[in-house]
Amino acid sequence: MELRHLRYFVAVAEELNFTKAAQRMCTVQPSLSQQIKDLEQEVGVQLLVRTNRKVTVTEEGKAFLKEAYLSIEHAEKAIHDARFIANANKDQLNIGFVPVAEMKIFPYIMPNIRAQYPHVKINFHSLTDIEQIKALEKGEIDIAFTRFVDDSEKFGYVQIFREPLALIVPKNASIAAQSHISIKHFNHQEFVMSDEASSPQLYKITKDFFKNAKLAPNIVQFSTNILLNINLVGMGVGWSLVPAYVIPLLGDKILVKNTVEPLPTIGLYASYRKNQENEVIELILQKLKEQFYMDMFA
Repeated sequence: MELRHLRYFVAVAEELNFTKAAQRMCTVQPSLSQQIKDLEQEVGVQLLVRTNRKVTVTEEGKAFLKEAYLSIEHAEKAIHDARFIANANKDQLNIGFVPVAEMKIFPYIMPNIRAQYPHVKINFHSLTDIEQIKALEKGEIDIAFTRFVDDSEKFGYVQIFREPLALIVPKNASIAAQSHISIKHFNHQEFVMSDEASSPQLYKITKDFFKNAKLAPNIVQFSTNILLNINLVGMGVGWSLVPAYVIPLLGDKILVKNTVEPLPTIGLYASYRKNQENEVIELILQKLKEQFYMDMFA
């Protein structure tokens, strides 16, 4: 029996649905079903009752579930403690980030870190928001710069700033000569939209904006990174809503257009584990607060 078997069983027991549990565990349903069968065979009792309509946990399964929770909790604590000790004995800091932090945050905080902690080795990890939260929980990174936060009790976070989204269009777009355009022009217009898996918060904000404004753009391409949004717009594939920080990166084939109605905003956050004591992270949080005048959220 492996730890993954316990995790799979817990997911099914909580979701009571193999398809949802498979999505949660980032696997496919047939593989998950086989793992549960292997687990039941090894335990020697039926843990779940499956029908075409529902999944239920047997009495034996409920007893097993309690111990599965404890086993997973103990295993995760053991992993965390080992990594915590390993990291504590190393003069290094692992930073996770999305591209905006590379442009807007690091140039400000890095000189302070270098000046006060010249012996500390900084390791940068370019990860998606979801990857960062997972890595932060596992102890693989020490601080995360993301577009959204996990507000569970194990993390503290700082909201650094919010920035507006900007409308970018090809230079030869039909509305190029207009100083301001209404978002009504978005209807049936071809758009490049950020991919949900790669940029979940930008995807959600954009999708909600279209829905709430009752707009129906024609999404012709999903982009896996913000530079691809820019390149596709430059090639005339469509319009796009992007965070304002990318404006300096635009070439001469792209225009930024003002809109009559306001566009939504997107935040940037720094998250950290509450149970860690790290002077460098304290310095980072202090400098962020001084620079961006935002409130701390613990």
